[in-house]
Amino acid sequence: MKKIILVVLSAVMALSITGMTACGDGKEYSVTFDKNCYAEVIVPSGLTVKGGGKITEPETPSREGYSFTGWYSDASLTEKWDFMKDAVKKETVLYAGWMRSGVTDKISYPDTDKDFSKLYTPGQQEAAYDYKTYFLPSKNGSVQPYVGDTMPYYENGTYYIYYLKDGGDSYNHSIFVATTKDFVNYEERGEVVLESDRGDAQDSWIGTGSLVKVENKYYFFYTGHNGSESKEFNETIMVAEGSSPTNFVKKTGWQITPPASLGQKRDFRDPNAVYDPESGKITLTVTAAQEGRARILKLTLDKDLSNVVYNGIIFTDSTGKYMNLECSDTFKVGDKWYLTYSAQDDTMFYASSDNEYGPYDEPKILDGKLFYAAKHVSDGTDTYLVGWARRSESVSSTQDVSGWAGNMIAQKVVSDGNGGIYLAPVDYSSLLKTRRALAVNSTSVVLESGSRISYTDAFNCYERYIVEGDLSFTNGGEFGFAFDYNGTENKYKTIYINPAKGVIGLAFNKGSTVITEIPVSLSAKKEYSFKYMQEGSVGVFYIDGKVALTVRLYGCTGKNVKLFASNNNVTLSSVTIYT
Repeated sequence: MKKIILVVLSAVMALSITGMTACGDGKEYSVTFDKNCYAEVIVPSGLTVKGGGKITEPETPSREGYSFTGWYSDASLTEKWDFMKDAVKKETVLYAGWMRSGVTDKISYPDTDKDFSKLYTPGQQEAAYDYKTYFLPSKNGSVQPYVGDTMPYYENGTYYIYYLKDGGDSYNHSIFVATTKDFVNYEERGEVVLESDRGDAQDSWIGTGSLVKVENKYYFFYTGHNGSESKEFNETIMVAEGSSPTNFVKKTGWQITPPASLGQKRDFRDPNAVYDPESGKITLTVTAAQEGRARILKLTLDKDLSNVVYNGIIFTDSTGKYMNLECSDTFKVGDKWYLTYSAQDDTMFYASSDNEYGPYDEPKILDGKLFYAAKHVSDGTDTYLVGWARRSESVSSTQDVSGWAGNMIAQKVVSDGNGGIYLAPVDYSSLLKTRRALAVNSTSVVLESGSRISYTDAFNCYERYIVEGDLSFTNGGEFGFAFDYNGTENKYKTIYINPAKGVIGLAFNKGSTVITEIPVSLSAKKEYSFKYMQEGSVGVFYIDGKVALTVRLYGCTGKNVKLFASNNNVTLSSVTIYT
């Protein structure tokens, strides 16, 4: 629920304040209408009433995109002021309550929630999750496989999300596929699409690639990896041909090897293919290294896979920090072209250009370390990045989230209107329909803190939910959400925002173990819309138009999530939660 200071000018609004002195204490008290949304305000002066007096209700204020819910005597909006009954007995501030327009669902209290109270360990909880939106492959016996690098493709209303399957019935990261029409519900195709060679061929391990349709043929370009000393090249680009998006035959003997000018034969991977019908050319961007620096290369070939030409380097890691820029991709949103990649075992970046193959500007961070190897897919209207949410090798670890492969995750790509992009959630409304109560008897959560960390319960951590609203703060101190891990404060897992440092991050052990951290610029006394979607142990926190942060939170389901702050006053308003 939104809080707002009504701009009051006594001469203009003719606000009537009537003193009821017969039962009052004779003292005069000030009355203020507080809009609390940090816009420019004019605070009325001289509005006083004698003790026991009543206030005539002012005209109902309006605000675009919100419905007014009344005036409240507390900042948390739990005590509604009754202008017919309530009398002024002290200095009084009345806070306007707001709810986003369209939120009409009544709060429900279903008794069908999965009981996590007896699932004491993170492993027990993880095994009990029914992942839908953050897809996991089916178990192979008792073994849980995971989603590795994704290779999305769209055709006729269906998104085909190919992925390197890690574990289970997958041999050396063979390629499998799941399909979806909405990124909410997935259908797993159990059969392997491309299997790694079980002998000593170049593709004894399969690496990332991409699918492209060329007239009536489908070409699946992929990385063939073989670390054997008997092989001249550790990695080459290989291809399979198909007549549909699910049936392929490898083209024996066809491969692209690293250009000699690179000066190395081991690092040449992740082909991303684009077909241009006008020129009859297929363009590949490939990640590689030259002189110890991570690069992205461009190659072209004819539509019959002949006449391969190396066109040079289109992007270089200017930081010199990374050995590889994995799963690079190019796509257009609006008038700009974007290049995305995951810096090796690190953060998701993007760079922009006026042209598809550069030159590109300096890269910016798109998400943290836990949203990895994402590549784009477009249905002609909307563009999405599909990757995987990193996991821990041990779900009980309180020190790291560094395992390879995890849950599939899709996020929508949105232009910020200034040449940049940001990530937003897909539409989960078809799945998350039941509005639930917060941990407070209100739609606002307010926390005022000093130098010590303060906490207040905010909402429950369900198996699958989305919570959204507005947030604002007054100072530079750290604040965010604390997730109970094992009942002890020093093991809280936190999604934290530190305005003074200009960062948002995920930390374990009450903030002492930072897992991932990315920059964000937020101003005090300004409102920001936020959303947090969590399913199982995977979550993504969004500040609209600003930032997305993917997180992994084992062992927190069924417990209260707390708002925390230090050296700051924080307000969550107009908050709703759906399961």
